[in-house]
Amino acid sequence: WIQKIFKPRVTSSAQHEQEAHVPKKSVCSVSHESSSSLSPCCSLSSSSSSLGTAPSKPQQPHSAPSSRRLSREYDVFVCNSSLQSDIEEAFRLVSFLEASPRSLRCFLMQRDACPGGAIATEFCQAVKNSHLRALLITPDFLQDGWCKYIMHQALAEEPMSNRIIPLLQNLSRSQCPPEVRFYYQIDLSSNPEQGYALVNKTVINYLENLDKIRRHWITAWTALAMVQ
Repeated sequence: WIQKIFKPRVTSSAQHEQEAHVPKKSVCSVSHESSSSLSPCCSLSSSSSSLGTAPSKPQQPHSAPSSRRLSREYDVFVCNSSLQSDIEEAFRLVSFLEASPRSLRCFLMQRDACPGGAIATEFCQAVKNSHLRALLITPDFLQDGWCKYIMHQALAEEPMSNRIIPLLQNLSRSQCPPEVRFYYQIDLSSNPEQGYALVNKTVINYLENLDKIRRHWITAWTALAMVQ
């Protein structure tokens, strides 16, 4: 019975002596083990910061075309008479605007009108589906009934807008139709290439303003949603 009384005390004291001989882990070793058990992403970031170099940022994707621009099928509607010299001048203008890096979307009557369709319907749809309307105003333009019809259709849709570009060729300002005489006009008679560049600049500025208006409305709606 004496052994039964003293045996638990002996075993407990032996355990205390064994624990005293076991070395405890230092704080450094514990912190080292905890840092080594981090995820690979954390270890990569810590290694890169220790080397003094920040991780490289991913490249930003190229901006997509504006949804407001894609809401219409064409960027520019080119209106010209059926005279051969006017058709050739219109083709040169369209080729300039559609070439890279400008890559504008143009509608040309002699090229893009649907065969078999009603002329008035084709023209009205093309005017409606275009952001801007370039009128190649020549002496024959003033005598062409369809050209006047298209001009009046564009003016009827938005009479005071900045979407009409009068292009004068072999015509003085006083001979320009009174309906578009108050618009800023581009003269193609002396330097056509310079006139093409001005048309391109006008279209690009208009499309950029579309993007600015879209971003402005998105910012306004976001701020309104945050307030609510």
